[in-house]
Amino acid sequence: MYLTYGLNKWSWLTPEAPALICNGRETSYGALRERVSRMAGWLGEQGMAAGDRVAILSLNSDRAVEVMLGAIWGGGIANNLNIRWSAAELSYAINDCGARILAVDGAFAGHLPALREACPELAVVLYLDDDGPPEGASSSDEAAAAAPVAEANDDPHRAAIINYTGGTTGRSKGVMMSHAAFSHAAAALQGDRFFLEGERACLTTPLFHVTGLSVVLMNMAYGNPVVVLPAFEPVAAMRLFEAERVSHTVLVPTMIQMLVEHPDFERYDLSRLRYIRYGGSPISEALLARVAERLPQARLCQVYGQTEIMPLTVLRDEDHTPEAMARGLTRSAGRATPYVEVFAADDAGNRLPPGEIGEIHARGLNAMLGYWNKPELTAETMPDGWSVRTGDVGYFDAEGYLYLVDRRKDMIVTGGENVYSTEVEQVLAGHPAVLSCAVVARPDERWGEAVHAFVVPREGESVTVEALQAHCREHIAGYKVPRGVDFLDALPVTGPGKVDKVALRERLRTGD
Repeated sequence: MYLTYGLNKWSWLTPEAPALICNGRETSYGALRERVSRMAGWLGEQGMAAGDRVAILSLNSDRAVEVMLGAIWGGGIANNLNIRWSAAELSYAINDCGARILAVDGAFAGHLPALREACPELAVVLYLDDDGPPEGASSSDEAAAAAPVAEANDDPHRAAIINYTGGTTGRSKGVMMSHAAFSHAAAALQGDRFFLEGERACLTTPLFHVTGLSVVLMNMAYGNPVVVLPAFEPVAAMRLFEAERVSHTVLVPTMIQMLVEHPDFERYDLSRLRYIRYGGSPISEALLARVAERLPQARLCQVYGQTEIMPLTVLRDEDHTPEAMARGLTRSAGRATPYVEVFAADDAGNRLPPGEIGEIHARGLNAMLGYWNKPELTAETMPDGWSVRTGDVGYFDAEGYLYLVDRRKDMIVTGGENVYSTEVEQVLAGHPAVLSCAVVARPDERWGEAVHAFVVPREGESVTVEALQAHCREHIAGYKVPRGVDFLDALPVTGPGKVDKVALRERLRTGD
Protein backbone atom coordinates (compact mmCIF):
# COMPACT_ATOMS: atom_id res chain seq x y z
CA MET A 1 0.00 0.00 0.00
CA TYR A 2 1.18 3.52 -0.80
CA LEU A 3 0.90 6.70 1.26
CA THR A 4 -1.19 8.17 -1.57
CA TYR A 5 -3.82 5.46 -1.08
CA GLY A 6 -6.35 7.67 0.71
CA LEU A 7 -5.86 10.53 -1.73
CA ASN A 8 -6.55 8.26 -4.69
CA LYS A 9 -9.50 6.48 -3.08
CA TRP A 10 -11.43 9.47 -1.81
CA SER A 11 -10.76 11.74 -4.76
CA TRP A 12 -12.53 9.00 -6.75
CA LEU A 13 -15.37 8.21 -4.33
CA THR A 14 -16.06 11.60 -2.72
CA PRO A 15 -14.10 14.22 -4.71
CA GLU A 16 -16.04 17.14 -3.18
CA ALA A 17 -15.47 16.06 0.43
CA PRO A 18 -13.04 18.28 2.40
CA ALA A 19 -9.52 16.93 2.79
CA LEU A 20 -7.61 19.86 4.33
CA ILE A 21 -8.89 22.89 6.25
CA CYS A 22 -6.23 25.51 6.92
CA ASN A 23 -6.23 29.27 7.51
CA GLY A 24 -9.68 29.73 6.00
CA ARG A 25 -8.96 27.53 2.97
CA GLU A 26 -10.82 24.28 2.39
CA THR A 27 -9.37 21.87 -0.17
CA SER A 28 -11.46 18.93 -1.33
CA TYR A 29 -10.04 15.48 -2.03
CA GLY A 30 -10.51 15.99 -5.75
CA ALA A 31 -8.79 19.37 -5.73
CA LEU A 32 -5.99 18.07 -3.50
CA ARG A 33 -5.23 15.19 -5.86
CA GLU A 34 -5.01 17.66 -8.73
CA ARG A 35 -2.71 20.01 -6.78
CA VAL A 36 -0.50 17.13 -5.64
CA SER A 37 -0.10 15.79 -9.19
CA ARG A 38 0.80 19.30 -10.39
CA MET A 39 3.26 19.71 -7.52
CA ALA A 40 4.89 16.44 -8.54
CA GLY A 41 5.06 17.74 -12.09
CA TRP A 42 6.71 20.97 -10.96
CA LEU A 43 9.21 19.09 -8.80
CA GLY A 44 10.06 16.92 -11.80
CA GLU A 45 10.62 20.03 -13.90
CA GLN A 46 13.11 21.19 -11.24
CA GLY A 47 15.06 17.96 -11.61
CA MET A 48 13.55 15.70 -8.94
CA ALA A 49 14.09 12.07 -9.96
CA ALA A 50 13.01 8.87 -8.24
CA GLY A 51 14.52 8.67 -4.76
CA ASP A 52 15.56 12.34 -4.63
CA ARG A 53 14.94 14.16 -1.36
CA VAL A 54 12.77 17.27 -1.05
CA ALA A 55 13.21 19.24 2.20
CA ILE A 56 10.29 21.11 3.77
CA LEU A 57 10.77 23.87 6.36
CA SER A 58 7.36 25.18 7.34
CA LEU A 59 4.74 25.55 9.99
CA ASN A 60 1.90 23.07 9.60
CA SER A 61 -0.10 24.07 6.53
CA ASP A 62 -2.07 22.66 3.62
CA ARG A 63 0.71 23.86 1.31
CA ALA A 64 3.35 21.93 3.26
CA VAL A 65 1.20 18.79 3.04
CA GLU A 66 0.89 19.32 -0.74
CA VAL A 67 4.67 19.47 -1.13
CA MET A 68 5.13 16.35 1.00
CA LEU A 69 2.53 14.40 -0.98
CA GLY A 70 3.79 15.85 -4.27
CA ALA A 71 7.31 14.59 -3.58
CA ILE A 72 5.95 11.15 -2.70
CA TRP A 73 3.60 11.14 -5.73
CA GLY A 74 6.54 11.83 -8.02
CA GLY A 75 8.65 9.03 -6.56
CA GLY A 76 10.78 11.28 -4.39
CA ILE A 77 11.34 11.30 -0.63
CA ALA A 78 9.89 14.01 1.61
CA ASN A 79 12.09 15.37 4.40
CA ASN A 80 10.11 17.41 6.96
CA LEU A 81 12.67 19.54 8.80
CA ASN A 82 12.53 20.37 12.49
CA ILE A 83 11.26 23.95 12.66
CA ARG A 84 12.86 24.53 16.05
CA TRP A 85 16.37 23.92 14.77
CA SER A 86 19.00 26.56 14.18
CA ALA A 87 20.32 27.27 10.69
CA ALA A 88 23.38 25.12 11.48
CA GLU A 89 21.22 22.15 12.46
CA LEU A 90 18.99 22.62 9.42
CA SER A 91 21.95 22.78 7.06
CA TYR A 92 23.30 19.57 8.60
CA ALA A 93 20.07 17.72 7.76
CA ILE A 94 19.80 19.21 4.25
CA ASN A 95 23.39 18.30 3.45
CA ASP A 96 23.15 14.90 5.12
CA CYS A 97 20.15 13.80 3.03
CA GLY A 98 21.39 15.61 -0.09
CA ALA A 99 18.23 17.64 -0.72
CA ARG A 100 18.46 19.87 -3.81
CA ILE A 101 14.96 21.31 -3.40
CA LEU A 102 13.68 23.18 -0.33
CA ALA A 103 10.12 24.34 0.32
CA VAL A 104 9.94 27.11 2.92
CA ASP A 105 7.26 29.40 4.32
CA GLY A 106 7.45 32.98 5.56
CA ALA A 107 8.10 31.96 9.16
CA PHE A 108 11.49 30.52 8.21
CA ALA A 109 12.46 32.38 5.04
CA GLY A 110 14.94 34.32 7.17
CA HIS A 111 17.11 31.17 7.26
CA LEU A 112 17.52 31.14 3.48
CA PRO A 113 20.78 33.18 3.21
CA ALA A 114 22.52 30.99 5.78
CA LEU A 115 21.15 27.77 4.25
CA ARG A 116 22.16 28.75 0.72
CA GLU A 117 25.67 29.50 1.96
CA ALA A 118 25.99 26.30 3.99
CA CYS A 119 24.27 23.91 1.54
CA PRO A 120 26.14 23.92 -1.79
CA GLU A 121 23.80 21.35 -3.39
CA LEU A 122 20.65 23.36 -2.61
CA ALA A 123 19.52 24.57 -6.04
CA VAL A 124 15.76 25.21 -5.89
CA VAL A 125 13.62 27.04 -3.33
CA LEU A 126 9.82 26.99 -3.33
CA TYR A 127 8.06 29.64 -1.27
CA LEU A 128 4.78 28.44 0.24
CA ASP A 129 3.08 31.66 1.39
CA ASP A 130 1.03 34.07 -0.74
CA ASP A 131 2.89 37.32 0.02
CA GLY A 132 5.45 37.05 -2.77
CA PRO A 133 8.54 34.82 -2.82
CA PRO A 134 12.01 35.95 -1.71
CA GLU A 135 14.60 36.64 -4.37
CA GLY A 136 15.55 33.49 -6.24
CA ALA A 137 12.55 31.47 -4.99
CA SER A 138 9.56 30.17 -6.93
CA SER A 139 5.99 30.69 -5.77
CA SER A 140 3.41 28.04 -4.92
CA ASP A 141 1.28 29.49 -7.74
CA GLU A 142 3.98 28.48 -10.20
CA ALA A 143 3.91 24.93 -8.88
CA ALA A 144 0.11 24.85 -9.03
CA ALA A 145 0.26 25.85 -12.70
CA ALA A 146 2.58 23.00 -13.71
CA ALA A 147 1.30 20.15 -15.83
CA PRO A 148 -0.02 17.23 -13.72
CA VAL A 149 1.84 13.93 -13.89
CA ALA A 150 0.86 10.34 -13.26
CA GLU A 151 1.85 8.80 -9.95
CA ALA A 152 5.34 7.30 -10.10
CA ASN A 153 5.22 4.88 -7.15
CA ASP A 154 6.00 1.28 -8.02
CA ASP A 155 7.53 -0.20 -4.85
CA PRO A 156 5.77 0.06 -1.46
CA HIS A 157 8.95 -1.00 0.34
CA ARG A 158 11.09 1.92 -0.75
CA ALA A 159 11.61 5.05 1.32
CA ALA A 160 8.88 7.69 1.11
CA ILE A 161 9.81 9.92 4.06
CA ILE A 162 13.00 10.81 5.92
CA ASN A 163 12.40 12.49 9.26
CA TYR A 164 15.25 13.31 11.58
CA THR A 165 15.24 12.29 15.22
CA GLY A 166 15.05 15.01 17.85
CA GLY A 167 18.69 14.72 18.81
CA THR A 168 17.93 14.21 22.52
CA THR A 169 20.59 11.46 22.70
CA GLY A 170 23.19 12.88 20.31
CA ARG A 171 23.47 13.90 16.65
CA SER A 172 20.14 13.72 14.81
CA LYS A 173 19.66 10.75 12.52
CA GLY A 174 17.59 10.58 9.33
CA VAL A 175 15.02 7.81 9.75
CA MET A 176 13.92 6.27 6.43
CA MET A 177 10.26 5.23 6.46
CA SER A 178 8.69 3.23 3.67
CA HIS A 179 5.15 3.30 2.29
CA ALA A 180 4.61 -0.22 3.62
CA ALA A 181 5.83 0.61 7.13
CA PHE A 182 3.33 3.43 7.51
CA SER A 183 0.54 1.27 6.10
CA HIS A 184 1.40 -1.44 8.61
CA ALA A 185 1.37 1.14 11.41
CA ALA A 186 -2.16 2.14 10.40
CA ALA A 187 -3.26 -1.49 10.46
CA ALA A 188 -1.71 -1.99 13.89
CA LEU A 189 -3.77 0.90 15.27
CA GLN A 190 -7.01 -0.39 13.80
CA GLY A 191 -7.87 -2.33 16.95
CA ASP A 192 -7.90 0.92 18.91
CA ARG A 193 -10.55 2.35 16.53
CA PHE A 194 -8.90 5.76 16.67
CA PHE A 195 -8.99 6.34 12.93
CA LEU A 196 -12.60 6.01 11.79
CA GLU A 197 -14.57 7.38 8.87
CA GLY A 198 -16.63 10.45 9.66
CA GLU A 199 -14.31 12.00 12.22
CA ARG A 200 -12.83 15.51 12.11
CA ALA A 201 -9.16 15.35 12.98
CA CYS A 202 -6.88 18.20 13.98
CA LEU A 203 -3.18 18.28 13.18
CA THR A 204 -1.55 19.87 16.23
CA THR A 205 1.90 18.29 16.28
CA PRO A 206 4.46 19.17 13.59
CA LEU A 207 4.96 17.11 10.44
CA PHE A 208 8.59 16.43 11.37
CA HIS A 209 7.16 14.34 14.23
CA VAL A 210 5.77 10.89 13.48
CA THR A 211 2.53 11.75 15.31
CA GLY A 212 1.90 14.65 12.95
CA LEU A 213 2.46 12.43 9.94
CA SER A 214 0.06 9.84 11.33
CA VAL A 215 -2.75 12.37 11.78
CA VAL A 216 -2.52 13.46 8.13
CA LEU A 217 -1.82 10.17 6.38
CA MET A 218 -4.01 7.86 8.44
CA ASN A 219 -7.03 10.16 8.46
CA MET A 220 -6.72 10.60 4.71
CA ALA A 221 -6.85 6.83 4.42
CA TYR A 222 -10.38 7.10 5.89
CA GLY A 223 -11.42 10.13 3.87
CA ASN A 224 -11.63 12.38 6.91
CA PRO A 225 -11.03 16.14 6.85
CA VAL A 226 -7.82 17.21 8.55
CA VAL A 227 -8.01 20.60 10.27
CA VAL A 228 -4.54 22.14 10.35
CA LEU A 229 -3.21 24.12 13.32
CA PRO A 230 -0.07 25.93 12.10
CA ALA A 231 1.68 25.73 15.48
CA PHE A 232 0.47 24.69 18.88
CA GLU A 233 -0.61 27.43 21.25
CA PRO A 234 -3.34 26.54 23.77
CA VAL A 235 -5.81 29.34 23.02
CA ALA A 236 -5.40 28.94 19.25
CA ALA A 237 -5.91 25.18 19.63
CA MET A 238 -9.05 25.53 21.75
CA ARG A 239 -10.46 28.16 19.40
CA LEU A 240 -9.89 25.87 16.41
CA PHE A 241 -11.27 22.79 18.17
CA GLU A 242 -14.48 24.69 18.88
CA ALA A 243 -14.87 26.43 15.50
CA GLU A 244 -14.14 23.34 13.38
CA ARG A 245 -15.96 20.84 15.60
CA VAL A 246 -12.83 18.74 16.03
CA SER A 247 -13.62 15.24 17.31
CA HIS A 248 -10.14 13.82 17.78
CA THR A 249 -6.53 14.87 17.89
CA VAL A 250 -3.04 13.81 18.94
CA LEU A 251 -1.14 15.71 21.63
CA VAL A 252 2.01 15.28 23.67
CA PRO A 253 1.65 15.57 27.47
CA THR A 254 3.09 19.09 27.62
CA MET A 255 0.37 20.24 25.21
CA ILE A 256 -2.36 18.50 27.20
CA GLN A 257 -1.18 20.22 30.35
CA MET A 258 -1.14 23.62 28.67
CA LEU A 259 -4.75 23.08 27.58
CA VAL A 260 -6.36 21.83 30.77
CA GLU A 261 -4.43 24.21 33.02
CA HIS A 262 -5.14 27.29 30.90
CA PRO A 263 -7.08 30.00 32.77
CA ASP A 264 -9.40 30.49 29.75
CA PHE A 265 -10.23 26.80 29.36
CA GLU A 266 -13.88 27.25 30.41
CA ARG A 267 -14.48 29.86 27.69
CA TYR A 268 -14.35 27.27 24.90
CA ASP A 269 -16.80 24.52 23.99
CA LEU A 270 -14.71 21.37 23.57
CA SER A 271 -17.60 18.97 24.04
CA ARG A 272 -17.11 17.50 20.55
CA LEU A 273 -13.54 16.49 21.36
CA ARG A 274 -14.20 12.81 21.97
CA TYR A 275 -10.80 11.22 21.56
CA ILE A 276 -7.28 12.30 22.52
CA ARG A 277 -4.32 10.15 21.62
CA TYR A 278 -1.15 11.05 23.48
CA GLY A 279 2.46 9.95 23.62
CA GLY A 280 5.99 11.19 23.07
CA SER A 281 6.90 11.36 26.75
CA PRO A 282 5.64 10.09 30.13
CA ILE A 283 2.45 11.54 31.57
CA SER A 284 1.71 11.87 35.25
CA GLU A 285 -1.33 10.41 36.96
CA ALA A 286 -2.08 13.87 38.33
CA LEU A 287 -2.41 15.20 34.78
CA LEU A 288 -4.57 12.26 33.71
CA ALA A 289 -6.91 12.99 36.61
CA ARG A 290 -7.07 16.63 35.54
CA VAL A 291 -7.99 15.64 31.99
CA ALA A 292 -10.75 13.36 33.27
CA GLU A 293 -12.10 16.29 35.29
CA ARG A 294 -12.03 18.91 32.54
CA LEU A 295 -12.73 16.74 29.48
CA PRO A 296 -14.94 13.96 30.86
CA GLN A 297 -16.34 13.05 27.43
CA ALA A 298 -12.92 12.43 25.89
CA ARG A 299 -11.58 8.93 25.52
CA LEU A 300 -7.85 8.70 26.10
CA CYS A 301 -5.36 6.49 24.36
CA GLN A 302 -1.61 6.38 24.86
CA VAL A 303 0.58 5.18 22.01
CA TYR A 304 4.19 4.28 22.69
CA GLY A 305 6.57 4.32 19.77
CA GLN A 306 9.43 6.23 18.25
CA THR A 307 10.44 7.54 14.86
CA GLU A 308 12.26 4.27 14.15
CA ILE A 309 9.18 2.10 14.75
CA MET A 310 5.62 3.16 15.55
CA PRO A 311 3.40 1.99 17.21
CA LEU A 312 4.79 -0.53 19.69
CA THR A 313 2.18 -0.55 22.44
CA VAL A 314 -1.21 1.03 23.12
CA LEU A 315 -2.87 1.89 26.43
CA ARG A 316 -6.52 1.91 25.42
CA ASP A 317 -9.34 4.03 26.76
CA GLU A 318 -10.61 1.17 28.96
CA ASP A 319 -7.19 1.23 30.65
CA HIS A 320 -7.82 4.83 31.80
CA THR A 321 -10.79 4.15 34.08
CA PRO A 322 -10.59 4.85 37.83
CA GLU A 323 -10.38 1.09 38.38
CA ALA A 324 -7.51 0.78 35.93
CA MET A 325 -5.76 3.73 37.54
CA ALA A 326 -6.12 2.08 40.94
CA ARG A 327 -4.44 -1.01 39.49
CA GLY A 328 -1.56 1.15 38.27
CA LEU A 329 -2.23 0.54 34.58
CA THR A 330 -1.94 4.23 33.71
CA ARG A 331 1.69 4.05 34.79
CA SER A 332 2.21 1.58 31.95
CA ALA A 333 2.58 2.14 28.21
CA GLY A 334 -0.06 -0.46 27.45
CA ARG A 335 0.18 -3.74 25.57
CA ALA A 336 1.75 -4.58 22.23
CA THR A 337 -0.27 -3.66 19.16
CA PRO A 338 -1.34 -6.40 16.74
CA TYR A 339 1.38 -7.72 14.42
CA VAL A 340 4.15 -6.00 16.40
CA GLU A 341 6.40 -8.05 18.66
CA VAL A 342 7.74 -6.20 21.71
CA PHE A 343 9.91 -7.67 24.47
CA ALA A 344 12.51 -6.83 27.11
CA ALA A 345 16.02 -8.20 26.56
CA ASP A 346 19.33 -8.38 28.37
CA ASP A 347 22.55 -6.91 26.99
CA ALA A 348 23.08 -10.01 24.85
CA GLY A 349 19.63 -9.69 23.29
CA ASN A 350 18.10 -12.61 25.19
CA ARG A 351 14.41 -12.26 26.09
CA LEU A 352 13.67 -11.64 29.74
CA PRO A 353 10.68 -13.05 31.65
CA PRO A 354 7.90 -10.80 32.98
CA GLY A 355 9.05 -8.60 35.84
CA GLU A 356 12.70 -8.37 34.79
CA ILE A 357 14.05 -5.03 33.57
CA GLY A 358 15.85 -4.82 30.25
CA GLU A 359 16.12 -2.88 27.02
CA ILE A 360 12.93 -2.87 24.96
CA HIS A 361 13.23 -4.50 21.55
CA ALA A 362 10.54 -4.47 18.86
CA ARG A 363 10.06 -5.93 15.45
CA GLY A 364 7.37 -5.64 12.82
CA LEU A 365 6.76 -4.50 9.28
CA ASN A 366 6.31 -0.97 10.66
CA ALA A 367 10.05 -0.65 11.39
CA MET A 368 12.24 1.88 9.62
CA LEU A 369 14.42 0.91 6.67
CA GLY A 370 17.40 2.31 8.55
CA TYR A 371 19.24 5.57 9.19
CA TRP A 372 20.13 7.60 6.11
CA ASN A 373 23.88 7.48 5.39
CA LYS A 374 24.60 5.70 8.69
CA PRO A 375 25.04 1.97 8.02
CA GLU A 376 27.05 1.31 11.19
CA LEU A 377 24.46 2.95 13.43
CA THR A 378 21.69 1.15 11.54
CA ALA A 379 23.42 -2.17 12.19
CA GLU A 380 23.79 -1.32 15.87
CA THR A 381 20.11 -0.37 16.22
CA MET A 382 18.78 -3.17 13.98
CA PRO A 383 21.22 -6.02 14.66
CA ASP A 384 19.25 -8.61 12.68
CA GLY A 385 18.20 -6.20 9.96
CA TRP A 386 14.58 -5.65 10.97
CA SER A 387 14.09 -5.64 14.74
CA VAL A 388 14.78 -2.38 16.58
CA ARG A 389 16.65 -1.78 19.82
CA THR A 390 14.69 1.15 21.21
CA GLY A 391 17.15 2.37 23.83
CA ASP A 392 14.29 2.42 26.35
CA VAL A 393 14.48 0.39 29.54
CA GLY A 394 11.45 -1.34 31.04
CA TYR A 395 9.67 -4.55 31.94
CA PHE A 396 6.43 -6.40 31.20
CA ASP A 397 3.98 -7.64 33.80
CA ALA A 398 2.23 -11.00 33.58
CA GLU A 399 -0.65 -9.47 31.59
CA GLY A 400 1.66 -8.06 28.94
CA TYR A 401 1.56 -4.41 30.04
CA LEU A 402 4.83 -2.60 29.40
CA TYR A 403 6.24 -0.38 32.16
CA LEU A 404 8.98 1.96 30.95
CA VAL A 405 11.43 2.96 33.62
CA ASP A 406 13.81 5.17 31.65
CA ARG A 407 15.81 5.84 28.56
CA ARG A 408 18.99 3.79 28.82
CA LYS A 409 21.00 7.04 28.57
CA ASP A 410 18.83 8.79 31.18
CA MET A 411 19.34 6.23 33.93
CA ILE A 412 21.19 7.66 36.93
CA VAL A 413 23.84 5.58 38.73
CA THR A 414 24.44 7.01 42.18
CA GLY A 415 26.70 5.21 44.62
CA GLY A 416 26.35 2.03 42.57
CA GLU A 417 22.54 2.11 42.66
CA ASN A 418 20.38 2.55 39.58
CA VAL A 419 17.79 5.33 39.72
CA TYR A 420 15.18 5.64 37.00
CA SER A 421 14.34 9.29 36.41
CA THR A 422 10.72 8.57 35.46
CA GLU A 423 10.03 7.03 38.87
CA VAL A 424 11.28 10.14 40.66
CA GLU A 425 9.37 12.38 38.25
CA GLN A 426 6.12 10.54 38.95
CA VAL A 427 6.57 11.09 42.68
CA LEU A 428 7.43 14.78 42.30
CA ALA A 429 4.45 15.30 39.97
CA GLY A 430 2.20 14.03 42.75
CA HIS A 431 3.02 17.05 44.95
CA PRO A 432 0.14 19.55 44.76
CA ALA A 433 2.47 22.51 44.16
CA VAL A 434 4.26 20.91 41.17
CA LEU A 435 3.04 21.69 37.67
CA SER A 436 5.80 19.83 35.79
CA CYS A 437 9.23 18.41 36.49
CA ALA A 438 12.23 16.61 35.05
CA VAL A 439 14.99 14.62 36.70
CA VAL A 440 18.55 14.20 35.40
CA ALA A 441 21.97 13.08 36.64
CA ARG A 442 24.32 15.67 38.12
CA PRO A 443 28.05 14.83 38.34
CA ASP A 444 29.04 14.21 41.96
CA GLU A 445 32.56 13.65 43.30
CA ARG A 446 31.41 11.32 46.08
CA TRP A 447 28.57 9.35 44.45
CA GLY A 448 29.60 9.53 40.78
CA GLU A 449 26.17 10.90 39.89
CA ALA A 450 23.50 12.55 42.02
CA VAL A 451 19.77 12.88 41.39
CA HIS A 452 18.83 16.43 40.41
CA ALA A 453 15.34 17.78 39.74
CA PHE A 454 14.03 20.73 37.78
CA VAL A 455 10.58 21.83 38.92
CA VAL A 456 7.98 24.23 37.53
CA PRO A 457 5.62 25.24 40.38
CA ARG A 458 1.92 25.78 39.76
CA GLU A 459 0.85 29.38 39.36
CA GLY A 460 0.32 30.99 42.75
CA GLU A 461 2.02 28.12 44.59
CA SER A 462 5.36 28.12 46.37
CA VAL A 463 7.30 25.15 47.64
CA THR A 464 10.74 24.65 49.13
CA VAL A 465 13.44 22.18 48.22
CA GLU A 466 13.12 20.65 51.67
CA ALA A 467 9.37 20.14 51.26
CA LEU A 468 9.85 18.35 47.95
CA GLN A 469 12.58 16.15 49.39
CA ALA A 470 10.36 15.26 52.35
CA HIS A 471 7.52 14.40 49.94
CA CYS A 472 9.83 12.12 47.96
CA ARG A 473 11.10 10.33 51.08
CA GLU A 474 7.52 9.30 51.83
CA HIS A 475 7.34 7.38 48.55
CA ILE A 476 10.82 6.29 47.40
CA ALA A 477 14.15 5.19 48.85
CA GLY A 478 16.51 7.83 50.20
CA TYR A 479 19.13 7.38 47.45
CA LYS A 480 16.45 8.25 44.85
CA VAL A 481 15.50 11.54 46.52
CA PRO A 482 16.80 14.57 44.57
CA ARG A 483 19.88 16.02 46.23
CA GLY A 484 19.27 19.29 44.44
CA VAL A 485 16.27 21.10 42.95
CA ASP A 486 16.17 24.04 40.55
CA PHE A 487 12.93 25.98 40.05
CA LEU A 488 12.11 27.12 36.52
CA ASP A 489 9.33 29.07 34.85
CA ALA A 490 9.11 26.39 32.15
CA LEU A 491 10.96 23.25 31.14
CA PRO A 492 12.88 23.40 27.85
CA VAL A 493 11.34 21.19 25.17
CA THR A 494 12.48 19.79 21.85
CA GLY A 495 10.59 20.33 18.61
CA PRO A 496 8.28 17.35 19.16
CA GLY A 497 7.39 18.69 22.63
CA LYS A 498 9.53 16.33 24.69
CA VAL A 499 11.44 17.66 27.69
CA ASP A 500 14.95 18.53 26.52
CA LYS A 501 17.13 16.77 29.06
CA VAL A 502 20.25 17.55 27.05
CA ALA A 503 19.59 21.25 27.69
CA LEU A 504 18.99 20.58 31.39
CA ARG A 505 22.26 18.68 31.74
CA GLU A 506 24.06 21.52 29.94
CA ARG A 507 22.47 23.95 32.39
CA LEU A 508 23.95 21.97 35.27
CA ARG A 509 27.34 21.80 33.56
CA THR A 510 27.57 25.54 32.88
CA GLY A 511 25.72 26.74 35.96
CA ASP A 512 23.38 28.93 33.85
